[in-house]
Amino acid sequence: MPVVIRTLRQTVCHVLQSTACHCRKAALPGLFPGPSPWQLPADASFHSASFSETDQPRVLITGGLGQLGVGLANFLRKRFGKDNVILSDIRKPSDHIFHSGPFIYSDILDYKNLRETVVNHRITWLFHYSALLSAVGEANVSLARAVNITGLHNILDVATEHNLRLFVPSTIGAFGPTSPRNPTPDLCTQRPRTIYGVSKVHAELMGEYYYYRYGLDFRCLRYPGIISADSQPGGGTTDYAVQIFHDAVKNGKFECNLKASTRLPMMYIDDCIRATLEVMEAPAESLSMRTYNVNAMSFSPEELAQEVLKHVPEFQITYNVDSVRQAIADSWPMNFDDSNARKDWGWKHDFDLPELVTTMLNFHGFDTRVAQAN
Repeated sequence: MPVVIRTLRQTVCHVLQSTACHCRKAALPGLFPGPSPWQLPADASFHSASFSETDQPRVLITGGLGQLGVGLANFLRKRFGKDNVILSDIRKPSDHIFHSGPFIYSDILDYKNLRETVVNHRITWLFHYSALLSAVGEANVSLARAVNITGLHNILDVATEHNLRLFVPSTIGAFGPTSPRNPTPDLCTQRPRTIYGVSKVHAELMGEYYYYRYGLDFRCLRYPGIISADSQPGGGTTDYAVQIFHDAVKNGKFECNLKASTRLPMMYIDDCIRATLEVMEAPAESLSMRTYNVNAMSFSPEELAQEVLKHVPEFQITYNVDSVRQAIADSWPMNFDDSNARKDWGWKHDFDLPELVTTMLNFHGFDTRVAQAN
């Protein structure tokens, strides 16, 4: 028996040495941060190998019932097929959302559940939208820490273990009062003063670390304030720019919780969703960084109200400043420098302020053509 074992060992060693010589790949010693050890070839491509370029990705969206998840799911289903895009959340969806495509319960704080979801549904792309936003996070720091940081760690580990292409959004809130504000470049001082912002800087750095350390195909965009017509404000500091349209059509007036002159970068949701897909589809070799600023426009509540007045002449805006939200806004960028995104993967926005206002008012049933004629 010892002779047989010795012979087998010699044979295996010979095969491994021969393979190593022909493949010319050294292995980076690595221990997967989850439950199993693995090795990454030193010259491995960071472009996800979970599916071939001719196959459609299998997509999972976490936190899918938030402001962006449903719109992203609808957009991706048109591109990749209804059954290839799975929306998930811990909340119960409306009938319309439930019947519009696959929906499952998924709790990012439950690692076992998350892992089973990825395996059972053969996921290859993961969009991680579960998070507590700025103002809500300040009201419940412990929950924000659990969801935004511990949940992220589970996502990173599962994505690495199963070789997923991972998108995690970041935010203007990832910057702080010591960051350059007008414009704010991709690389600069980041010292946010909210748990939301701190967790997003953590996400950016952890994603980049996993990219270099484990080969995770991590991609991230710093979103400006996102304005969408078909979702309710979600507790963010920039949500006044969504609520103003609801109130303008319904009541003809709006009370703003930020100062009239508070300038922040903004983007219409269609541009946001398109930017997200474009960076996910960009060839890995075109990406000079893992986290990019993206921008479309920058305005203040006063400037937004003036544009609304062009369509709703009786509209009135008043100001009742929320000191917490104002302090947050004053620490954020006034304008984003997104020149690297435009150079590296061809980012270009479609909606400026006039198009944004017209689109939002029309969605809420206000005939802007009649208003302009009057």
